Amino acid sequence: MNLSAEAYLWLKSLHIIGVVVWFAGLFYLVRLFIYHVESKEFDSDLQVAFSNQYKLMEKRLANIITTPGMILTISMAIGLLIAEPVWLTQKWMQFKLAIVAALIFYHIFCYRIMGQLSKGECNWTGQQLRALNELPTLFLVIVVLLVVFKSQFPTSAATWLIVFLILFMAASIQFYARWRRLNSKVNQQ
Repeated sequence: MNLSAEAYLWLKSLHIIGVVVWFAGLFYLVRLFIYHVESKEFDSDLQVAFSNQYKLMEKRLANIITTPGMILTISMAIGLLIAEPVWLTQKWMQFKLAIVAALIFYHIFCYRIMGQLSKGECNWTGQQLRALNELPTLFLVIVVLLVVFKSQFPTSAATWLIVFLILFMAASIQFYARWRRLNSKVNQQ
């Protein structure tokens, strides 16, 4: 398909904007789930108030920001693939599309958790949700590397150092959260 250069740049720009909105929503949505689950530790009056507020925030975030970001991302990606169908034959794009499929599954799974929280039937712990919240970050890093490097995906020592640093950062965040909770329990006693 012959698109003008300007039309192609609009598709690309709107695709990137959609990705930013979608990921911002995914990152914050699961963070709200964590707060929602942890609000069960409050006194009953506060618990009800916080639970109602988190339900409202989760629903609005999912329906007004996150899902429209996903729809914009996917629709603009379809436009780009129609304009450049040769990309579908390239391994980096096939892998990227597999990651996007996993992200869509993650997005749908977040709606499932939101429904469970709304009904008071969620069995996830705050710690489990924190681990779940790291998944889109990993997907984002992989997709960005695929888009930037395409078929020349880096495998040098520098690449592995960056991967190690990302994993170290994720583990540090988990460690800090655990340390903060333990200190909070000690201070309450």
